[in-house]
Amino acid sequence: MLDIFLQTLPFFLIIGLGYGAGRTGFFPEVATAWLTKFVFYFALSAMLFRFSANLSLAEILDWQFVLAYLSATAFVYAIATAVAMIRRLSIEQAAIEAQCAVIGNVGFLGVPMLTLLMGEAAIGPVMLVLAVDLIVFGSLVVILITGSRDGRMSLGILRTVGLGLLKNPMIVSITLGLGWSALRLPIPDPMNQFVILLGGAATPGALFAIGASLASKSAERPVIAGWLSTCKLILHPAFVALAALVLFTVEPYAAAVMIAAAALPVAGNVYILAQHYGVAPHRVSASILISTAFAVLTVSLVIGWVSGLY
Repeated sequence: MLDIFLQTLPFFLIIGLGYGAGRTGFFPEVATAWLTKFVFYFALSAMLFRFSANLSLAEILDWQFVLAYLSATAFVYAIATAVAMIRRLSIEQAAIEAQCAVIGNVGFLGVPMLTLLMGEAAIGPVMLVLAVDLIVFGSLVVILITGSRDGRMSLGILRTVGLGLLKNPMIVSITLGLGWSALRLPIPDPMNQFVILLGGAATPGALFAIGASLASKSAERPVIAGWLSTCKLILHPAFVALAALVLFTVEPYAAAVMIAAAALPVAGNVYILAQHYGVAPHRVSASILISTAFAVLTVSLVIGWVSGLY
């Protein structure tokens, strides 16, 4: 277990470095915003394209895997929503809290970290987790918030959701990579070196950006943020493990990657959503900060445990 902790520690040290740079003002918020944009639109997209271009849809699409992750995530989502409704929160606030409970930092932290720690074969399962998060739950939160405000469902809501997915560089890069793979064409060497070089910036850039963005976050309402962090770091991977290992027949290695991905801390894009719609941004901010701090230990424990499954 100590060996796993020492392997994950460098990733969190880079996050800590980014946090220190942001906290001291050496790396201001505007710099963090531009670094995040570079990683999101260029470096991470290049990494995802390269990985997916070397896979086929048949290789990564496993419906048992999708059903296991989707059902477990929906169950934790329902728990967080029920607790929010018992506290008499609005549908909008309940949707944001449920999003905190199940949406982990798979893009910026999971893709680089899990592929390095668990091998490049992890990219297929990680992409499936990312696709479910973005397509299902990323759409659901927009539908709930917008529908609650309008008082009804409309074609405008569906158009907003659809355009959001089409404009998401992670979805686009994975789709383009799988499309290239389907053509059965080798990636020309100059292009391959280009995406390798650009994608190599994704890991340190994403981790540093996570840390720098945390510097502007505050731990207000720590009790609620602690509950949401518990959902994300403990309940989510626990129910995903139950679904993958007991309820559905998921191949052991893929199940291990799925569980590790579910153990990741709350994603930064939940804060972007909360800020955009003006729904509990401070609560989300605190959840990201607390869950990322505790993830230094919990993610190591989970990865150490799942490494014995395959």
